[in-house]
Amino acid sequence: MNTVQFQKKILTYYSSHKRDFAWRRTTDPYAITVSEIMLQQTQVDRVEPKFVAFVKAFPTWRALDRAPMGRVLRAWQGLGYNRRAVMLKKLAHAVVHECGGKLPEDKEELEKLPGIGPYTSGAIRAFALNKPSVFLDTNIRRVYLYFFFPRAKNVSDDRVREKIAETMDRKNPRRFFNALMDYGAYLAAQGENPNRRSRHYVKQAPFEGSRRKVRGEIMRLMVKRGAMTLSALRKELPPSPHKTEAVVSDLVREGMLRRRGDRIAIAR
Repeated sequence: MNTVQFQKKILTYYSSHKRDFAWRRTTDPYAITVSEIMLQQTQVDRVEPKFVAFVKAFPTWRALDRAPMGRVLRAWQGLGYNRRAVMLKKLAHAVVHECGGKLPEDKEELEKLPGIGPYTSGAIRAFALNKPSVFLDTNIRRVYLYFFFPRAKNVSDDRVREKIAETMDRKNPRRFFNALMDYGAYLAAQGENPNRRSRHYVKQAPFEGSRRKVRGEIMRLMVKRGAMTLSALRKELPPSPHKTEAVVSDLVREGMLRRRGDRIAIAR
């Protein structure tokens, strides 16, 4: 399949089946950045109501920078991976105090900021600025493996990125990447999982009994209570092979909690 045929296939599907999301109705780099960070490892149907409420509560970089951490974490509850909320707040602080309140457009400058890696910088440039960018997520990888590597195994992301650079629509990358996302979701709904042919495919570990679940339970309780003693926190948690104190120490180190002796509280 050549580039023209590929683009036609993807964009024809998109013209009839494009999904409508709140973050697709804006080109505001702040709102798009919030959506991209929320969407990492989280299903779309869980993200949209949280995104709408979050942007309403914190409509700008400055509003998010000024907000207490506890309020930000409460707004984030239900999305999981709470460290993303902490990183987003750190990003807001950097944008306000180091970038004059505006995200830089340059890829390298974007990636110097907290929480912005190659994927997020590319997504911001494509979706907010409509600039050609090479970036890769699960849906995009799925589409390219399906069309261009149908019988290959152990395909590297570098090979996929080369194909993206070769075949992307440079005149309207915003539409093109939205179309890729939607076609990838369509393939997933058909039971297609070309991502198994990727060198980087990793099956997600079970959530039940995991350290990630313990982290989530601790943060849920802390957001609800504001502050607790470590001994009281232990009594509230279900039995787990992961030691509460060790997980709390991780959360303190990552900036989500603060601790003084036996007392733990949400970070300011």
